[in-house]
Amino acid sequence: MPRFLKSAPTKSFTDTTQADVATRVGAIISDIRSNGDDAVRRYAEEFDRWTEPFRLDDARVAEIMATLDQQVIDDIVFVQEQVRRFAQAQRDSLVDIEVETLPGVHLGQKHVPVQAAGAYIPGGKYPLTASAHMTIITAKVAGVPRVVACTPPIRGEIPAATVAAMKLAGADEIYILGGVQAVTAMAVGTETIAPVNMIAGPGNAYVAEAKRQLFGEVGIDLFAGPTEILIVADDDADPFLTAVDLLSQAEHGPESPAVLITTSEALGHRVMQHIEQLLPGMSTRDYAGPAWRDWGQVIVVEDLDEAYALADDFAFEHVQIFTAEPRAALKKMHDYGALFLGENTCVSYGDKVIGTNHVLPTLGAARYTGGLWVGKYLRTVTYQEITDTASSAMLGEVCGRAARVELFEGHARSGDVRSWRHGGTQHDWIAQSEGAGAGTPSR
Repeated sequence: MPRFLKSAPTKSFTDTTQADVATRVGAIISDIRSNGDDAVRRYAEEFDRWTEPFRLDDARVAEIMATLDQQVIDDIVFVQEQVRRFAQAQRDSLVDIEVETLPGVHLGQKHVPVQAAGAYIPGGKYPLTASAHMTIITAKVAGVPRVVACTPPIRGEIPAATVAAMKLAGADEIYILGGVQAVTAMAVGTETIAPVNMIAGPGNAYVAEAKRQLFGEVGIDLFAGPTEILIVADDDADPFLTAVDLLSQAEHGPESPAVLITTSEALGHRVMQHIEQLLPGMSTRDYAGPAWRDWGQVIVVEDLDEAYALADDFAFEHVQIFTAEPRAALKKMHDYGALFLGENTCVSYGDKVIGTNHVLPTLGAARYTGGLWVGKYLRTVTYQEITDTASSAMLGEVCGRAARVELFEGHARSGDVRSWRHGGTQHDWIAQSEGAGAGTPSR
């Protein structure tokens, strides 16, 4: 049985629904549906103190990018190339197929991109430049023709690095627009913003609720909750490194859980000591401190098999493996958003530089979905063609029988008419139909 050196509650998806948030978001969505741009402008001024035009044209984007140091631009270009390279490898793994399952029966599958996607890049506490890479580049590699990108002003100012990232990632339209009003404008459309087919990107509780309420009218990547990190460590793990990495994700917000599962009680105690020493010196301690205090856990287990099983029960967004043989987790674990194997990598690399996508499932959603990737922007569609009349006649006979078992007479007749036309099979309903004799079976 696991022993808790530090325990805390574990959030689930049902814990995220707040009646007041849902009501407020619903009212904003309704207002924008009815009043379009006027409503969007009101909310932009109310929530973000923004009264300037929303859309940035190419000239304005160039002016904004010119204010940045060249090193910032170079780093954005480097990181985006890593994201693009991995996204392209994902796209290349998805091939269209066509097979002949019976003589003249051709079945095919194609991966078709959505025609318009919305990318929401949060601002708020932090200008999440990396979210532009993850949402826009992935969509463009998938082949999405139109990508609309929205990000809020930060304290009334345009986040220049984020705008640069949006432009360099390939966004077709860039708007300084945040929150529920941005998500709703992209989803339902206004006089000046044409609607999109799906929306991707993280956000606060209001953005998450807007995506929840608009899902179905548009597609979404996933429902995002507070960032999560879980580390599985044995007695070879570095306790200082472990403490630093736990806090790296706790700083996302005061409700971001950080969990250590270890086979070493001594390691667990040392990690907790390091965290208490590190927290006072962190500039983000106002977020990381409450997150660790209220949601942090340290759990001691008997062996790594128990550790991996318990980690699967958490089904966390990010899982780091600090063990002597980290790749064993690839076989042992199955419920996680992303694995980070060994002490040479970390969640922060995934968030910022390494190239895999950082938009990942939280709140247990890793049990049924992965994170954002090229495939999220693609619709896998099928097609069918029968060029052999004998196969059509045979399938018609089977279809007639199968459909009548389910009491679907109309379906059965679609099969009957082909077995009659191509195979000469007689059916009473055809013989009795007025005008049926005008056509003769062809074989």
